Amino acid sequence: MIIDMTREVKVKVLSREILLGLWKIHILHHAGEGPVVGLWMLHELRAHGYDLSPGTLYPLLRRMEQNGWLRSHVDTKAGPRARREYHLTEQGREVLKFLKDRVKELWEEIRDE
Repeated sequence: MIIDMTREVKVKVLSREILLGLWKIHILHHAGEGPVVGLWMLHELRAHGYDLSPGTLYPLLRRMEQNGWLRSHVDTKAGPRARREYHLTEQGREVLKFLKDRVKELWEEIRDE
């Protein structure tokens, strides 16, 4: 049986199943360059063509922190609306290296097809 999905459903499935991993690689990469904040990361991902909402990004950042890949810091002197900065941890650096190697290997395999 063939199921005809709407474009919107296809994009949601693609995002959930595949693009989520790419978003995480982007986040780890940029956190490795220096602290990142959610709003900046949202704009950066959108600049790369990824259409995600704050309701998707912020839980993702929290999960990455719970996994030990990021740590966050909030300047308590900045008040209740202070921005949260995310920093790459040593474990996150190891995960990023592992993922870079996998992406490189995949790219080398598919680029000439």
